[in-house]
Amino acid sequence: MTLVVGLTGSIATGKSTISNMFKSAAIPVIDADAIARDVVKPGEPAFEKIKAHFGNEVIGADGTLDRKRLGNIVFNDAQKRTELNQIIHPEIRKEMLTQRDELVKQGVPLVVMDIPLLFESKLFDYVDRTLVVYIPEKLQLERLMDRDGSAKEEAQSRIDAQISIEKKKEEADAIINNSGTIEESKQQLSDILTNWNVPNLLKN
Repeated sequence: MTLVVGLTGSIATGKSTISNMFKSAAIPVIDADAIARDVVKPGEPAFEKIKAHFGNEVIGADGTLDRKRLGNIVFNDAQKRTELNQIIHPEIRKEMLTQRDELVKQGVPLVVMDIPLLFESKLFDYVDRTLVVYIPEKLQLERLMDRDGSAKEEAQSRIDAQISIEKKKEEADAIINNSGTIEESKQQLSDILTNWNVPNLLKN
């Protein structure tokens, strides 16, 4: 019996740190961001649809998607952003589910689906349990400003664009408080896996 865990957080809460703990323990991680990059590679259906919809101006000299130019087009145009999402999101979700179902078929005891916008996209039916990487909002703001060198107002607006980490914390099946050391976070993860009765490969 496979347990499928949806790993998520919010910007600057340190989700990738926890994702890497799973990966280093050889626990399969389905990475939504990595899939998002893969589905827009030349020859992929989403790439062809983007090219047809937005034109050759979003294709670089090397034949790959010019992400910066496409980003500039959709950044200030909600309609175009919606159109782009309608092309990309179904392809990402299809590939995520294909990978998940293949691992379940193999009888892998634990599969992690690393989905940054799991709550925002309401993809709860993709997973059995939700695991939220949490830090208090004040620390989240500080870390984001430090990481990106951004002004307080800019950082706050990026945080506000997502569902509040406090709300995700309330609705999660389990949380990791990532405010302390890496070892403390790893211990919390270890305890959660033990509690969920799945093989705890973190014990090393």
